Amino acid sequence: MACAADMSRAFRSRGLLFAGYVAATVFAFPHPVPQSIGDGVVDLGSGLAWWSPALLMLALEGLSPGRAGRAAFGAALISHALILHWLYVVTVVYGGAPPLAGILAPLGAGAYVAAFTGVFGVGWALLGRLEVATPWSAAALWTALDHFRSFALSGFPWATLGYAQHQNGALLALAPYTGVYGLSFVTVLAGALLAGLLRDLRARRRPGAGFWAGAAAVIVFHGVGVVDRTRDSEVEMQTVRVAVLQGNIDQKVKWSATRAEEILRVYETLTRRAAAVGAQIIVWPESSVPGGIDTGASTPHRLASLARETGAVLVLGAVGLEYDGESRPIRFTDSVFLVDGANQRAGRYDKAHLVPFGEYLPLRNLLGGVFTAVARGIATRDVSAGIGPRALDLAIPGGRGSIRAGLPICYELLFPDLVRRFVADGAEVLFATTNDAWYGRTGAPYQFLAITALRSAENRVWTARAANTGISAFIDARGRVRSRTRIFERGWLSADLPLRPAPIGGSFYTRYGDVFAWACWLAVAGLALWGVARQGGRARARRSGSVGRDRGDGHE
Repeated sequence: MACAADMSRAFRSRGLLFAGYVAATVFAFPHPVPQSIGDGVVDLGSGLAWWSPALLMLALEGLSPGRAGRAAFGAALISHALILHWLYVVTVVYGGAPPLAGILAPLGAGAYVAAFTGVFGVGWALLGRLEVATPWSAAALWTALDHFRSFALSGFPWATLGYAQHQNGALLALAPYTGVYGLSFVTVLAGALLAGLLRDLRARRRPGAGFWAGAAAVIVFHGVGVVDRTRDSEVEMQTVRVAVLQGNIDQKVKWSATRAEEILRVYETLTRRAAAVGAQIIVWPESSVPGGIDTGASTPHRLASLARETGAVLVLGAVGLEYDGESRPIRFTDSVFLVDGANQRAGRYDKAHLVPFGEYLPLRNLLGGVFTAVARGIATRDVSAGIGPRALDLAIPGGRGSIRAGLPICYELLFPDLVRRFVADGAEVLFATTNDAWYGRTGAPYQFLAITALRSAENRVWTARAANTGISAFIDARGRVRSRTRIFERGWLSADLPLRPAPIGGSFYTRYGDVFAWACWLAVAGLALWGVARQGGRARARRSGSVGRDRGDGHE
């Protein structure tokens, strides 16, 4: 009876730990407060992010690798399906899919993310068996899997743990060297130390030297960031005034032919207002030009005329179209066009990393009879991908030289390595365009803003972010949001961006990419091999000792 009672208590305790992990993970990322309360956002990541890995590791304690993997997968599935609940809005409310698809969407995406957490559970248990499970190995394993999630099966790195620390200015100082993965590493390191401290307290023993060494390292990581921020004094320099527009066009009418003229007038009005206060570069959101910039002979001329009238360079999100010999569209791209008064087509960038199941359907031959891509806009077939990230030159009006800009479009902002390639190609600033209307009033717009802020911090460049329904914002080279709009409000923002090139070749992360993440891969592999070799050596020693004893017995 006593044994059964002990098992019941242990089961309840483990269940509470998993429930705590789910809650800490969900609320480590920003979510809006109910509209009935106000227009605020709950953003607790700076405090809760540490508890997410700590509670998970405590819950996995004592489980076999198989059980640890299944338990970690199940808990992560619940937490990430809750974080990704906005996919219901995307698929059902705006995508027109049946409710069942809306339920399956966050579960499917959550299962993808949870698979990596499940692998962490298996790996953590195996490292324990090999006697190399330390806070440092936990951090390296988690970080390596976060990195893997950025490209496995085209990647979906939403809610990577490091983003929960986007308001931790000290840790943001790591981003130019390690990318977002350094923030994940320190968070898991501290979480593992916290889990170890709780185990020590429960066992009524003092923390060992390993705990204090790890805690000192976490403090040093923060201290370096604090010192780095104290050197953040911007000298006087030439600036260019940039404006971002937020048309707040409802997704349900965005592609309506009967509303095209009205929508275009909204953006023309906002452009004139921004130009009236001196904006020299004006950024429209993703696919904001109704019907696409190539449709109708009047649209390109009208936009060029607007650029001449305002004296500004227009950075326009639009659908690009290519036609066959009979004037039928055969290729659709999600693009950004540069338009100035002298040139209707001063430059163009086509989105290179498309949204699976949104802009194109993976495995179309297999799934085409059941699913369709839900975010194609006016495209009658899958959207086509561009050739890859590249920076474009914009002539600053008034003969003030030029600025080289990267033009990441929406989903591309999720991928650190992709965005860094814009800066590696010489971009001094990022003009990011997106259409977050798909997400509705969920946590997604706030979470996406945090993701965008990390791209600025990683590459040490400013970002001007134009979003159809918000959040539009200006983010400085340290990843700090300097100004922002509210969601689902029409308006515009302007700011004077410093005309300074990124550090020569960009930041360390810009130049060398995911070196830190790959180092975590090597560390995990090295620890595992060392653990296997050490256990093999012990096994050989035991066998050798056994043989020696047998021989001694034979002599006697």
